[in-house]
Amino acid sequence: MRIAWIGKKSPFCGNVTYSREITNALLDRGHQVSFLHFAQEESEPDNWPNCQEVPLPFIYKSQVYTIPTFKATKVLTQSLRRIKPDVVHASLTLSPLDFVLPEICEELNLPLIATFHTPFAGKGAKLISGTQLLAYQLYAPFLGNYDRVIVFSQIQRELLARMGVKEENIAVIPNGVDTTKYSPGLSTVKAEFKAERLFVYQGRIAPEKNIEPLLRAWKQSEMGVDSKLLIVGDGPLKPSLEQFYGWEEGVTWLGFVADENRRIEILRGADVFVLPSLVEGLSLSLLEAMACGIACLATDVGADGEVLEKGAGVVLNTKTVRSQLRTLLPLFQDHPELTTLLGQKARKRVLDRYTLSKNITHLEQLYSEVLAQRQPVPLSWGA
Repeated sequence: MRIAWIGKKSPFCGNVTYSREITNALLDRGHQVSFLHFAQEESEPDNWPNCQEVPLPFIYKSQVYTIPTFKATKVLTQSLRRIKPDVVHASLTLSPLDFVLPEICEELNLPLIATFHTPFAGKGAKLISGTQLLAYQLYAPFLGNYDRVIVFSQIQRELLARMGVKEENIAVIPNGVDTTKYSPGLSTVKAEFKAERLFVYQGRIAPEKNIEPLLRAWKQSEMGVDSKLLIVGDGPLKPSLEQFYGWEEGVTWLGFVADENRRIEILRGADVFVLPSLVEGLSLSLLEAMACGIACLATDVGADGEVLEKGAGVVLNTKTVRSQLRTLLPLFQDHPELTTLLGQKARKRVLDRYTLSKNITHLEQLYSEVLAQRQPVPLSWGA
């Protein structure tokens, strides 16, 4: 099958990881993939798919949204006309192109599928104000113009349905992880950081990730000198937080780690992974940590609580993150048998529900279903 994939290659975020992992897996299964993205002069990202690329011109892009140039629509249209894909799959990037893409594909008679990543607060909770709320309000009226919209959980499907998107057009296909690559294994990270017990946060250092309660709980818990907290990632809050939580408290700021093998080595060496976010979709970082056999704590936002439910990890309440962590951090420090058990359960949960292989199989089925629906129905002649 010929697939035109429209997504992000940089700056690094969950959307970038999603595009990289899915397109690599589709190529491995023998599909022809063309990757269309907003390009610039940049170093080649780690483990990027070896496929045809089409650069789309832009004025500005960030981890949250992208502003294309006026020429981008023409470049996109001409590229799709030249590629002649069987299916167009857009990993939505909060770009104005997301809204004109259905019109372009209708003109070219191309089936169009979208993956809607935008995070949300969680079960029964109101969306927080700001980018997330705006994104749902903006996208809901337009998502019906796509042949299918992929979301990561039933909760997100229900949320979009309440906003007017037809349920039959929404497909739930959870994120998936390569469980061969992300797996338990040997690591020298503990020795490197002189740690007996190693706790890790991996993600953006931004308000919605809510890491200050984690840092405050860590400091107030007076963790032992042999326990270390690694903060892996970058973002707007890093400079201010780094001033108040440093090596004296056992906190090490690694910044953005581009090398995927290094990120896997860190996860394999860790005992506990903590994700205290206020909003999520379905965190790939969480699934990667679980696949590596780490005990995981995450807030009940997006689909993350669903991933950890029934004993696969500890689900935190967003309103009481700090107080809960003040109890749990020392507990997990002092009871390695508990983290070992939770790590085993986390790995099993990913193997049961969240493998990349299952994700791709569901995606292939969806592509075939959409193509079949667009085939002309043969006329039936009566006798």
